[in-house]
Amino acid sequence: MSFHSIDEIQELCLALKKPFWQVVLEADAEEQGITPGESLNKMQTVWQVMKSSIESYDSDMVSSSGFVGHEGGIMDAYVNRGDTVCGPFVSKVISRALMMGCSNACMRRIVAAPTAGACGVLPSILYTYWEDRACSEEEIIHALYVSAGVGQVIANRACIAGAEGGCQAEIGSASGMAAAALTALRGGSPGQMADACAMALKNLLGLVCDPVGGLVEIPCVKRNVVGAVNALSAADMALAGIKSAIPADEVIDTMRQVGDAMSSQLKETSRGGLAVSLTGKALAESLKHK
Repeated sequence: MSFHSIDEIQELCLALKKPFWQVVLEADAEEQGITPGESLNKMQTVWQVMKSSIESYDSDMVSSSGFVGHEGGIMDAYVNRGDTVCGPFVSKVISRALMMGCSNACMRRIVAAPTAGACGVLPSILYTYWEDRACSEEEIIHALYVSAGVGQVIANRACIAGAEGGCQAEIGSASGMAAAALTALRGGSPGQMADACAMALKNLLGLVCDPVGGLVEIPCVKRNVVGAVNALSAADMALAGIKSAIPADEVIDTMRQVGDAMSSQLKETSRGGLAVSLTGKALAESLKHK
């Protein structure tokens, strides 16, 4: 796909009288030199991997560092007790975001969406919505095209790598993609999808990438939860009719500028932020003795 702006996709939706997901699907098929049906089959595979990653999560596994692994199971047990602050839907999203972050740290199969470090945001929302709201898998796959179109614009205009733009480029991008996808699932317009993406991204501007010990574990796993819950709130605001004062494309450009201005110590080098807190340094030192 060669989209360079969210506005461009919206204009095509209007001109072609086609939904957002279909515009992205057709562009993907054309770029890859495949049929739309073949593109759909590939996206179906992505969805199946997301599903199986959640369903095969093993709470007994821990990462090689020993830092993470059980969190998804702990949260899931809490959800099943039925007395969460956030309620069942949001709490299940939290649980699944943790599951995916832990699975990534334990070197299990996940979908980078858009990166491995942000792998829990999009699937936790889509899986929970599919399970709880009885929507079809076809609708989920259409929503994945919405997220793919948004992610491609972010990658073109800004970046999706923590080493280049900080965690705003990973969890932030995933949150914007998920917000737009969920808005699409709820029947939102292309404009509402753009607003949801913009609001989700705005909320995470400046988020630093400061992995303890250089591992995508602390604080990365729990930041997947922040990205997911942020996406839920952004989607609901957009669906309520609340607009982003700053258009999505300008928010994406701002993310690029913020990333460029960010110190290298806060871009995956583990030389700043939580990575150099007293406990962060002690944890990193403990890795030398494993």
